[in-house]
Amino acid sequence: MVLMAATDAGLAPIDLARVITAIVFLGIGVTHFVPPIVRGMAAMVPAVFHGRPFSPVAWVWVTGVAEIAGGLGLLWEPTRAAAGIALAVFLVCVFPANAYAARHRDRFGAIAVPFWPRLAMQVLLIALVLWVGLG
Repeated sequence: MVLMAATDAGLAPIDLARVITAIVFLGIGVTHFVPPIVRGMAAMVPAVFHGRPFSPVAWVWVTGVAEIAGGLGLLWEPTRAAAGIALAVFLVCVFPANAYAARHRDRFGAIAVPFWPRLAMQVLLIALVLWVGLG
C-alpha cells in the first residue's frame, strides 16, 4: 500500500527504500546516545576491543555517529555511493559485537539474536545498503 502510494507520487521503489533505510540508520544511530541503551550496547563490545582505541562506551558513540552519517549520506546524491559502501563495511565491522551477544544470550536477552539468523540479517542489510547506495 505504501509502495503503491509512493510510486503514484513519482517516487521509485529504490528511492523509497533509500529513504526508509536512511531513517532506520538515523534512528538507530540516535539510540547510541541514550544512556540506558548505551550501557547495554557497551556490554556487547567484546573485551578484545576495550581500550583499542576506545572504551566500550566510546565505541557505542563512534558507531552511533557512523550510523547517523551513513543515513544522512544515503539521502544526499553526491555522497550516496560512499555512504552505501561505508555502511556495508560498518555492518561487517560491528558483527563481532552481535556474535558476542549471540553467544551470551543469558546476559543480553532478547536483543541477542541467535548467531545464524543474525548473520543472515546482516548479509541482507549489507545487500540493502549497497543496493540503495549504488543503485
